[in-house]
Amino acid sequence: MSDSVSAPAPAPVTVLLVEDDEVIRRSVAMTLERYGYRVLVAADGLTGLELFREGRHDLVLLDVMLPGLDGIGLCRRIRETATDPILMMSARGDALDVVSGLEAGADDYVVKPVDTAVLVARIRSLLRRAAFVPPAPEPAGSAEPSGPLLFGDLSLDPAALEVRRGGKRIALAPTELRLLLEFAAHPGIVLDRQTLLRDVWDYGWDGDTRVVDLCVQRLRKKIGAERVETVRGFGYKWKR
Repeated sequence: MSDSVSAPAPAPVTVLLVEDDEVIRRSVAMTLERYGYRVLVAADGLTGLELFREGRHDLVLLDVMLPGLDGIGLCRRIRETATDPILMMSARGDALDVVSGLEAGADDYVVKPVDTAVLVARIRSLLRRAAFVPPAPEPAGSAEPSGPLLFGDLSLDPAALEVRRGGKRIALAPTELRLLLEFAAHPGIVLDRQTLLRDVWDYGWDGDTRVVDLCVQRLRKKIGAERVETVRGFGYKWKR
């Protein structure tokens, strides 16, 4: 008989679901549990904030319309201190709801009633971004120097996934960081929105390009608006 001890099974990914509609809450929770996720639930924004602060989750899935503290407010409160992946749900896909949620710091959104395949795909995509593994360091003697990339007062260390501006560390959400890395890897090259959706958001289908525009807007506020140029009719370009 072997004396070896089996490695413990990895803990299931935990989703914090904040949804006031009981039918939707139960349906979404059951769907996620069927896919192997552990689900924590809250029926209002304040309870959701309390559960979030307990820190026993990997991703937040929240509705826009919530009693007490709405989803937009909850998203802003989370973003004050944390960069956890946030996926918002909008009942109508209303432009104002979507834009408000993304401006508040959400990484992505889905429209209710939620299509199971889309929901699970978006969650998996967000989790991959959050678990992004930095590229391997260059081997000794490589012609390409390793270490932080410098863009004026902005320092980007791809290996450590650390961004500093004027020597001060900047906290970026996973999607913001992936977007910055994508821009920095293609200086001076125009990247259209569909390319960014594919390479940053990991969409295997056409997504809503508003998520790109709003994430670029949030990124500009943190690193400097002048670093990302809008090329009208095409997309965005990282200034050398």
